[in-house]
Order: sequence, then C-alpha cells, then structure tokens
Amino acid sequence: MNSKNPNFLVTGGAGFIGSNLTLTLQEKYPAARLTVIDDFRSGDFKNLGGYRGDFVAADLSSLDWPAQFGEDKFDGIFHLASITDTTVHDQFPQVHDNVESFRRLLRFAQPTRTRIVYATSAATYGAAASGVNLESHEASPANVYAFSKVIMDNLARRAAADDPEWKIVGLRYFNVYGPREAHKGVPASMVLHLSRQIKEGKRPRIFKHGEQKRDFVYVQDIVQGTLRAMEAKESGIYNLGSGQARSFNELIDILNQSLGTNYEPKYFDNPHTHYQNFTQADLSAVGKALGYEPRFPLEAGVADYMRWLHPTKLPKQ
Repeated sequence: MNSKNPNFLVTGGAGFIGSNLTLTLQEKYPAARLTVIDDFRSGDFKNLGGYRGDFVAADLSSLDWPAQFGEDKFDGIFHLASITDTTVHDQFPQVHDNVESFRRLLRFAQPTRTRIVYATSAATYGAAASGVNLESHEASPANVYAFSKVIMDNLARRAAADDPEWKIVGLRYFNVYGPREAHKGVPASMVLHLSRQIKEGKRPRIFKHGEQKRDFVYVQDIVQGTLRAMEAKESGIYNLGSGQARSFNELIDILNQSLGTNYEPKYFDNPHTHYQNFTQADLSAVGKALGYEPRFPLEAGVADYMRWLHPTKLPKQ
C-alpha cells in the first residue's frame, strides 16, 4: 500500500460508522484519494461535512463495478454498507441487498487481490443469555439481518481459503454509539435515545429491570480497530467491542453524571421474544492479530459523546 497517497474506497461512507471512518482517513492521510459509495438508505450527506473526496451514489446490490471504476486500483476497500435496521423483517431485501452487494464486491476485488475490511455483526451470535462472545462460537442468528451477515462471513471465508494471498478481514461490531448516528432514527444507539429523553426532562425508559447487559463500544474505538484491520497479516473474522458488558441501569447512571441530571429509569415490559440479554466481546484474538485495544470505557465514551452533542451546554469533565 502507498502509505503516503493511498487510494481507499468506503462503501456506506455516509452512514454512522462509515462517515466517522471516512473523515478519520482524510485526516490521517491528507493526500489520500478517497471514494465513498452510498445510496442514502441509512446514510446522510450531512455526516460528510468537510469531505474532500469523490462520491458515487449507487445501489451496491446492482452496481457494475468494472464499468464504474474501469482500471482504477484501490489500496483497500472498507465495506460498511448494508441494510442495518434489524426491525426490517422482509427477508428478501435484507438478504438480497446485503449478500449480493458483498458478492459483487468480492468479484471485483479478487483479480487484483485488493484488501477488504468489511462489517459483520455481533448479532450473528444470537440471543445468548450469558457468556462472553468468542469468535469460535457457532453462528445462531435470531433475525434476518444477522442471517445476512452470517452468509457474508461464509463467502469471506471461502474466498480467503481459495486465495490465501488475498487478505479479507471481517469485524463483528458490537453495540456502537457516538457522533453522526442521529440520522438513523429508531436503530440509533440506546445511548442517544436515553440521553435525548433525559435532555427533554423525561425519565429514561428501559426494559424491566435494567439489568440486561451490552458491550457498548464508542465509535472512535471502532474506527481505530477498522483501520488496524486494513494492515492485517492474515484473513480472519474478529470481534470489535469494548470487552466489557455494562447494564442499562449503569448506562443511565453514567448519562446522568455526564448531563448533570438525576433521573430514575422508567421500567416497562420487554415485548421481544428473541432478545439479546447479554453481549460481551472477547478481544483476545483481535488483540493478538491486530493489536486492538479499546481506549474508551463507557464513562469516557459517553462523556466525550455528550460534549459533542451539547458542546455549549456541558462542562468539561
């Protein structure tokens, strides 16, 4: 890879994680040639304020890659585009768009062995009641979104096995929160939703009795891990999270501390039959392979995020 003037492509670059990654790439490599592809189904142009690269508005599930890019050679492709709303239950578009987009990308990148880092999901582990999530655990998708990610993982493993010189890295993102997610609406993080309720003077609403735990991971850590994956020496699929399971009750306490408030949670019945009561990423493999170490425990990540959301209203901590 040309370390000074790399040519990177980011799919889903107008989305939450994609825009944070794109703007970090622009800062890290000022002379880089950057191209973003997005169809705005789960992205927003406002996320790319200050972006200086190229942009292709296209549906990846039908994109003719050779016709679009001709003889262009990329140093790396970050594939973050997908239908990310887990409440979309129509199985055909969810599986078709996520899987076929990835299949077309693999076909385009294989002749030149262009490095690919792609987003998979902790949702592939299913509704585990307890226990740390290990990469060796069998997939147990509880919804069609997670199923589509399992198929993408299968395609990646097969492509990497067929051509060991080609580096393909999948990253199982856990519960990501942070700047540039507000456009997602309902699928945005609970950190955002609960903070908005508190700022509106309302008691934050969570399922009874708030002891469900999540691996909440700040988007800056996700970007750090994603960049490290582009330098991977071997193909693989790794967890990317904080490595800590924290309860929703703890999250509300931390939000109150960051916002200078003191709201008690308002509990209500959980209507979902298949619900992940516990997620926690085992980070031993990604630490060894990529040197990934999260820098933002929940307290630090939430405080930084709240200052970004309310820059003139919150004191520095």
